[in-house]
Amino acid sequence: MLIKIKRFYPSTSESKVEQFDVKNTNLLQAFNEIKHEQDNSLTYRCGCKSGVCGSCAVRVNGVERLACKTVIKENDLVEPLKNRPIIKDLVFDVSHETFLIKETKSFMEGNSDSTITQKDIKTIDRQSNCILCNSCYSSCPVYDVNKSFQGPFALSRALRYSKDKKMANNSLIIASVQTNGIWDCTLCGACTMVCPQGIDPKMDILQLQTLATQQGYSNPYMQSFDSNMGFDMSDMGFNPNGGF
Repeated sequence: MLIKIKRFYPSTSESKVEQFDVKNTNLLQAFNEIKHEQDNSLTYRCGCKSGVCGSCAVRVNGVERLACKTVIKENDLVEPLKNRPIIKDLVFDVSHETFLIKETKSFMEGNSDSTITQKDIKTIDRQSNCILCNSCYSSCPVYDVNKSFQGPFALSRALRYSKDKKMANNSLIIASVQTNGIWDCTLCGACTMVCPQGIDPKMDILQLQTLATQQGYSNPYMQSFDSNMGFDMSDMGFNPNGGF
């Protein structure tokens, strides 16, 4: 079975699609087959080999997938994830993860004395299951054009800590996601569709918007519109006090 892999060569800063004939139908196993039997310079990430660590994420025919969980077919095109600097072949830079956690204040600070129940744990369980595969950033059209956008993973994590009853105060988190954060998301749902853990960043961001509104914040992009949705009706021959 022939598959195509888009490779990046750091020595020349060039990308090239190369074709390989493989026996394995599991993509990660096909990578191992290529590396051991055809080209030992093929570079990719893998860890747990069971869909838990997220390190083997790639794009297959333009869709973000975990290699260890992907069954391939003839002429599939495999590429590295988008929107991050490529180090070599299918390996990309993940250093932005630490920066985003710090920027959104998405960590435990100022523990409360609240009693935690199983229901409370369930409230934040799904967001806690993120495996940092970066598929959401690769699929995100906003991050594609604005690398300052905090993005799906960071905002889902922000919600997780905002709703954690062990947090004494979530106001710092809510304040941190106002700029290049919750109001910049287009709510397209692309991140939700590719998350291998079933996390729904779109809905998480909507929940953060609600929490922000409750704390007195508003969508800054709506402030430029007046009650007439940005139109001056007098320009259209309408007098609000006297009709047309």
